[in-house]
Amino acid sequence: MNTARRLLLVNGPNLNLLGVREPDLYGTATLADVERIATDAAARHGFEVRAVQSSHEGVLLDAIHAARQDCAGIVINPGGLTHTSVILRDALSGVALPVAEVHISDVNAREEFRRFSYVADVAAVHVIGEGVQGYATAVDLLVDVIAGRAEG
Repeated sequence: MNTARRLLLVNGPNLNLLGVREPDLYGTATLADVERIATDAAARHGFEVRAVQSSHEGVLLDAIHAARQDCAGIVINPGGLTHTSVILRDALSGVALPVAEVHISDVNAREEFRRFSYVADVAAVHVIGEGVQGYATAVDLLVDVIAGRAEG
């Protein structure tokens, strides 16, 4: 078991617009709120969070690659990259850390193209459609996976 007590929180393209982008779909919580929710959930388990958000795929890949040095797992909302990015999926697979995939909205109830996730097969945890509180659920479940208490 990785003894690191840190989780990497990754938020992909357009998630910096939380609170102003389509509030009827995503709510009014901001990215800062999301980061606080994840940080508070992690702290309850004795973990800290390093958060990164970017609309540039390479920035996200670099953060994921670096996580193998000092993180025990990754919580990720890839945004639109969920449905398009093989290289993001390969980065997550390549670092061999447990992954929790989070989506604020219920992507399975939206447009057909949103129902496919390149991340799904490398994620041990999937939290979909719970709003921003889903980040806390994802952290809780991921910590269980890290501790070996859950299959994922």
